Amino acid sequence: MPNGIPSHDTFNRVFSSIDSEQFESFFMEWVTILVKLHPKEVIAIDGKTIRGAKSAGKKSPIHMVSAWAAQNNLVLGQTKVDDKSNEITAIPKLLEVLAIEDTVITIDAMGCQNEIADAIIGKKADYILAVKENQSQLLEKVMDEFRFGKHIEQHLSEGVDHGRIETRVCMVLSDFQFIDHNALKKWKGLKSVVKIESTREIKNSDRAPETATRYYITSMEAKAEDFQKAIRAHWGIENKLHWTLDVAFCEDASRKRTGNSAQNFSILNKIALNLLKNEKTAKVGVKGKRFKAALSNAYLLKVLNL
Repeated sequence: MPNGIPSHDTFNRVFSSIDSEQFESFFMEWVTILVKLHPKEVIAIDGKTIRGAKSAGKKSPIHMVSAWAAQNNLVLGQTKVDDKSNEITAIPKLLEVLAIEDTVITIDAMGCQNEIADAIIGKKADYILAVKENQSQLLEKVMDEFRFGKHIEQHLSEGVDHGRIETRVCMVLSDFQFIDHNALKKWKGLKSVVKIESTREIKNSDRAPETATRYYITSMEAKAEDFQKAIRAHWGIENKLHWTLDVAFCEDASRKRTGNSAQNFSILNKIALNLLKNEKTAKVGVKGKRFKAALSNAYLLKVLNL
């Protein structure tokens, strides 16, 4: 630029003034050009707190809810959780603007709500929703289904990663005995319940194995192996999105908080992440690609698809 690179204060003023909702809508329009969703592709929805964006006098920092396409390995969209609200109200807003027909939406227990299930079915998609104590009556009925059920399909999965041995047993049941007509009417499209029993142990360690049991409701009728893969794919939003934003982009350390700057920089980070994930020639991680783009204008132009 004729007068040099603008100061960080100038960048902060510009990004704090940009209309976040407009910026998010343009981001999602761009993503629809970039991505081609596969039939029954898992789209994981989850929230992340930008901890450095907490302002003095506020009870909590900014919290963003994002949608992650597991097979495409890309962010589809995001929305900010209102200051006096939570993910329950933010998720329907995000679903409303996403093109998710013929996909599988996975959400943790916070998103296990009637309205969210209705919204997903209304968008001609399927859901897999985790069930915990926040839906105590439903959880009790699902547990009873597996406690007394007879026609339970199972699939065993074993894996070794970073010195950990993990065994996962997925059980699926569609012939309900305790989930009655009223419950089926309340949970639109409900067809199956899923139970995952996992055991994790560390090789060459005296520590006792860690065990966990998780329950899900779903609008799908599929094999236990398919549910095993779909539920496993949900954790990509933690490992490939949230973790990458913190490690490669230092998002949690960011102190941007004035106006819309934190929300807009979150969108900017996700634009950069999608571009870097879409660039396949460099066999390094996202952080390495960022450094390479900083050193080479030719590689930068390749990342920008110019």
